Amino acid sequence: MFVATCDFQHAQHGVAAVRAGKDAYIEKPLANTMSDAKDIRRAVAETGRVVQIGTQRRSAENYQRAKEFIGAGKFGDIVAVEMSWNVNQPGRWRRPALVEKLREEETDWKRWLANRPFEPFNPRKYVEFRLFWPYSSGIADQWMVHQIDTVHWFTGLPHPRSVVANGGVYLWHDGRKNWDTMTAVFDYGPLDDTAKGFQVIYASRQTNSAGEVKELYRSNGGTLDLDKNVISADGGLEEQYAKAMGMKANRLGNIPLVSKGGGMETGAHAGVDEATSANVRNWMESIRSRKTPNASIEAGYSHSVALCMTIAAIQSGERVTFDDGKQQVLAGGKPWPRT
Repeated sequence: MFVATCDFQHAQHGVAAVRAGKDAYIEKPLANTMSDAKDIRRAVAETGRVVQIGTQRRSAENYQRAKEFIGAGKFGDIVAVEMSWNVNQPGRWRRPALVEKLREEETDWKRWLANRPFEPFNPRKYVEFRLFWPYSSGIADQWMVHQIDTVHWFTGLPHPRSVVANGGVYLWHDGRKNWDTMTAVFDYGPLDDTAKGFQVIYASRQTNSAGEVKELYRSNGGTLDLDKNVISADGGLEEQYAKAMGMKANRLGNIPLVSKGGGMETGAHAGVDEATSANVRNWMESIRSRKTPNASIEAGYSHSVALCMTIAAIQSGERVTFDDGKQQVLAGGKPWPRT
C-alpha cells in the first residue's frame, strides 16, 4: 500500500495500513509530531510489516557511494555540512483556482482533519495544507527531511543534539503561516561527548532560486559534493598552513561518486526520478525477502525527531534539544509542545 496523503496524515494512515496487514510505502515526512512518530514506529514493530519511507536518497547510487566512502574512513571526520533548497515559484504549493471552486460538501472535512484539532472548513487549508500549521511546517516538512536524513544515514547518529531556527514570511504575503525563508543550525555529534561533533547549516528560500539544491559535506581534507557528485580537495588543509604547525597537508584527491549520468537529480522539482524508482523497487524486493528496506521505519523515526525539533525551534524561538530517555522534544529545557 502507498501512503501519499497530506503531511500530517502519513503516520496515522501508515498505522491503519500495517495494522490491516499491509506492507506500506509511506511518503515523507513520516510524522511531524512526536506522538504520531511513536504511534507508527510502535505499529510497525508490533506487526512486522515491511515499511519503506519515501526518502529516496537512500536508494540513489551517488548517495550510496558517498555513504560507503565516509564509512570506510576515507573522507575523515565530518567537520561541517552545508545544505540548501532554493526555488522562486510564487505558485509553489498554491492552487488558487481550485480553492475558489472547492465546496465543503465535496469533501469529508472532519475525516480529513484526522487527529488534528477541529476547525471550520477552510478550502485553502484543505488544498494548500503545506502553507499552514498544524498540517505542515512547509519547508521543513517538505524539503529539509530529505536532506537531514542523509546526515543520520552517513553518520549513524539518531538525531541532532540541538536545533535553532530563524526565518519568516518575507515576500509571499498571501495569507500563509509557514515561512517562505528559513535557516536552521543543527548541532550533531555523539550524544555522550559534546567535545566532538559538527554543525549542519540548512538554508531554504522560496523567493530566489540561486544556488538551487546543494548538499556539501566538509572534512579537514576536502569536500563531498552531492550536487556535482564528486569528492575533491576543496577546503582541505594546505601544505603552507600545515607545515607552520608541524603537521602534514591533508587534501583529498578528485574522486567521482558515480559514472557520468549516474546518481540522482537533486533539482527542486516534483516528479519521478531514478532514485524514487529505485526506492520503490527496493521496497518491493524487501517485501519478497522480508528484509529491512533502505529507508526503514527507524530512518523515518530519526528524521521525524529532527523535524519535530526544528518545528519546536521555529515556533518557540528557543534552542531545542531532545530527551532520549523520555523521547521528548525540549524547547528551552522544557517539554514541547507546551500545554
